[in-house]
Amino acid sequence: MKKGLRWKILLTVAVLVGAVIISYPIQDKIKLGLDLKGGVHLRMQVITADAVTQETDQEILRLEELFKKNSITYLSMIRQAPGRFEIGGINADQEAKIKDQLDQYLRDWDYSFSGTTASVSLKPPAAAALKDQAVDQSVETIRNRIDQFGVAEPLIQRQGSEWIIVELPGVDNPERVQDLIKTAAVLEWKLVKGGPAPDEETLLKDHGGVVPDDQEVIKGDAKRRAEGFYLVSKVAVITGKDLRMVRRSVDEWNGPAVAFQLKPDGAARFEQVTGANIGQRLGIILDKKIQSAPNINARIGDSGIIQGRFTVEEADDLVIILKAGSLPAGIKTLENRTIGPSLGADSVKAGLLAGLIAVLSVMIFMIVYYKLSGLNAVLALILNLVIMVGAMAYFRATLTLPGIAGIILGIGMAVDANVLIFERIREEHALGKSILNSISLGFSRAFSAIFDSNLTTIISAVFLFQFGTGPIKGFAVTLIISLVANMFTAVFVSHWIFDATHSKASQKLSI
Repeated sequence: MKKGLRWKILLTVAVLVGAVIISYPIQDKIKLGLDLKGGVHLRMQVITADAVTQETDQEILRLEELFKKNSITYLSMIRQAPGRFEIGGINADQEAKIKDQLDQYLRDWDYSFSGTTASVSLKPPAAAALKDQAVDQSVETIRNRIDQFGVAEPLIQRQGSEWIIVELPGVDNPERVQDLIKTAAVLEWKLVKGGPAPDEETLLKDHGGVVPDDQEVIKGDAKRRAEGFYLVSKVAVITGKDLRMVRRSVDEWNGPAVAFQLKPDGAARFEQVTGANIGQRLGIILDKKIQSAPNINARIGDSGIIQGRFTVEEADDLVIILKAGSLPAGIKTLENRTIGPSLGADSVKAGLLAGLIAVLSVMIFMIVYYKLSGLNAVLALILNLVIMVGAMAYFRATLTLPGIAGIILGIGMAVDANVLIFERIREEHALGKSILNSISLGFSRAFSAIFDSNLTTIISAVFLFQFGTGPIKGFAVTLIISLVANMFTAVFVSHWIFDATHSKASQKLSI
């Protein structure tokens, strides 16, 4: 055996065996994408104004506590719009103290005074940052929910300023998953001021038919024994952000319920408000619907229970949602496509058939045109495919229909590399050089062209992976892996096969 040939053969065998071991069993290592397996595709819009509204309500609650602590009197503090609220009934002699509080604690807010009223508004850069953060947080919240639900290989990706793309392959209960994603899970505890009433007119009878500025009307959830309309405080006592722990439990009737514990700040606020409002009712509100409105019989500490005619599945889903965190804003579905598994199966068959035809056609052409040297290229091509499958299995890559297209394109570029090498060998041999010398020069002089073309294509594929959506990423992944494998098979493996099958005594080169 020629010098240095042994380790090249051993390395090739090791790579081949390693790829086979890594990829086994292939159905567990390589996941199919949405277009091959079927599933759900959603394009959603984040209602970013909701995040600004929540921030406004929290700042109002914070400022009320600060004013109370510093003995600052006023008549009302009411949100006028997302990112703007007014403080009414201000005493002129306390204006300086109010300015000090606003300057110290609300640095992202502008304010102005007109008589006994102060108008406070969120600065535009802070509002823009809050909206941007709401979209990013929504992406992470949706991802956490899907991970806990157990969907394999989901795609959750931000698109543009306020859109999110969600692709869930292999989902067998798309309705439940969609409800899980779209549920805002804005959980609030608010003091009940009136109700329940059969309609808003009856509810507001004692208020002249007008909703008080510091209150709002919330409809009860009929499924939870909370029929009718309620009048509640506009500002929440605590929200889902204050939760420290949540789990499924049972209520006093041994039905499914959700138990919770609060973080220290929320627990202190909850204890203070419930202690000051014993005998009143506290509404538990999820996504603007009252789930229940129990009486406050005593001061409540850092734990409690959310109850109301839940099924076990509904209670589990609520736990998943609350553990993952509430969405910082509402979400609207703009596009909803469900791809059936039968369509995915047809795509798999068509894609595999196309790939098989492409591979066989290339192999036949190489053997017919280049004879035994073409067989060399076929062996390198087979090894290329094995390495690619092993690499996809190792990285747990998802195979998509465009990914199959990437594989076919990679096959074409692998053959192109062999053609470049063979033609260079043919040219060198035609100039009268020996067979071994022609082989060596052919590989060395074709290498730069192969390397440059593969490198530029890999760079393009990296950009596709970085900025593309799911199917484009699948194409980029398979193309990158194929091109990297090609540098090993077409240059390294093919070279040592020539070295192993030719010697100084060889008189003929089958090219």
